[in-house]
Amino acid sequence: MPAAQAPFIVQLIPMVLIFGIFYFLVIRPEKKKQKDHLEMVKNLHKNDEVVTSGGIHGIVVNIKDTSVVLRLDENVRVEFDKEAILVLQKKGE
Repeated sequence: MPAAQAPFIVQLIPMVLIFGIFYFLVIRPEKKKQKDHLEMVKNLHKNDEVVTSGGIHGIVVNIKDTSVVLRLDENVRVEFDKEAILVLQKKGE
């Protein structure tokens, strides 16, 4: 006589639990982080001090649709994509 198999729904419960844990520990915090970064980039202003993904520190001089111009030193200005801005260090006055 073969062993009785558990109903399909009982076999499905562990998979649902794993997905739920994965969602709350990985997916949800990452979406919040992306939302916060998008909001920070959207609210950039002139004279804000920022750090790019390459580790370059600069001051926002000009904001365009998809890019920002940073002043790195006297007479040195470089244009970066907005997505390259990682950290807003200080709000400019």
